[in-house]
Amino acid sequence: MKEKLEEIVEPLLEWYQENKRILPWRENKNPYCIWISEIMLQQTRIEAVKRYYARFMKELPTIQDLANVPEERLLKLWEGLGYYNRARNLQKAAKTIEEEYKGKMPNTYTELITLSGIGEYTAGAIASIAYNERIPAVDGNVLRVIARVLASEKDVLLPETKKEVTEELKRLMEKQDKNFQAGDFNEALMELGELVCLPNGEPNCKECPLQRICIAHEKGVAQKLPVREKKIKRKEEDKTVFLLESQDGKMAIRKRREKGVLNGMYELPNSKGRIEELKDIEEVLKQWNLKSTKIENIGEHQHIFTHITWKMVAYRITVEKENEEFIWISKKQLEKDYALPTAFKKIV
Repeated sequence: MKEKLEEIVEPLLEWYQENKRILPWRENKNPYCIWISEIMLQQTRIEAVKRYYARFMKELPTIQDLANVPEERLLKLWEGLGYYNRARNLQKAAKTIEEEYKGKMPNTYTELITLSGIGEYTAGAIASIAYNERIPAVDGNVLRVIARVLASEKDVLLPETKKEVTEELKRLMEKQDKNFQAGDFNEALMELGELVCLPNGEPNCKECPLQRICIAHEKGVAQKLPVREKKIKRKEEDKTVFLLESQDGKMAIRKRREKGVLNGMYELPNSKGRIEELKDIEEVLKQWNLKSTKIENIGEHQHIFTHITWKMVAYRITVEKENEEFIWISKKQLEKDYALPTAFKKIV
């Protein structure tokens, strides 16, 4: 394993210098920019992240801005990226940096990994790219590339596999000469996984700088790797969602109190289970001190989270007058001031 990995460094870095994408967070080695981009890129593709990143950095260009922004405004800036606890952890970490590091980003892996929302991969990415610390940043792309280069049949979803790859890459990085750029090496591995050594059994081996080194290519098994155990089936949950509108066109939202997904976010009023009978809908409205003048079924909707799928039936309902339990806002206010998760926004 060690000998084969040593062969990847030179061709990989040469390829990266010629083929790396121009991305806004690569314009400099600013650790704050790298941090924000890496958190946004979790669960989200690069092309989708670009516009969110530009909007976020325009309004919150410094750690101090992030630490002090009202949470509701922060969540509005994060709207569309999902996994909203990432944004909350960003702010929590920013406040820690303000209090414990005098507003300056920590410059070592050991310090970075203590911050909220920063795990091994993100700490490795920031430490290597911003500070040239010789520490790996191992994500799914890196695991896939290494699994194919070595024709490894170890399950890449197992923690011990990731740990082994991380340790070998760290040893490899520490052996390089004084001119070695740790950040470029990590980004090159990730970039190769994103652009060439693609997932879902479709590597573009003809374009790969590691083709002559890759054992999986030599054996003709690249499409079968990496090995990944089957994912646990997501739990399904039925919901009935109400798009409630007042006589003057305002809609009702409320703050979500349930623990778990979307905790603390705004949502459209909803009930557990699937409600189809008119009398049952009226009963729910009665509990909210509302009375309908028009009820319209606006179809089936589905939203997939990591471990659960919401299967939703939605109704658009005009009510006689607003109640005090909900917040009643215009669509303009919704766009400007309130972060509504995608699960509900697509119903609106």
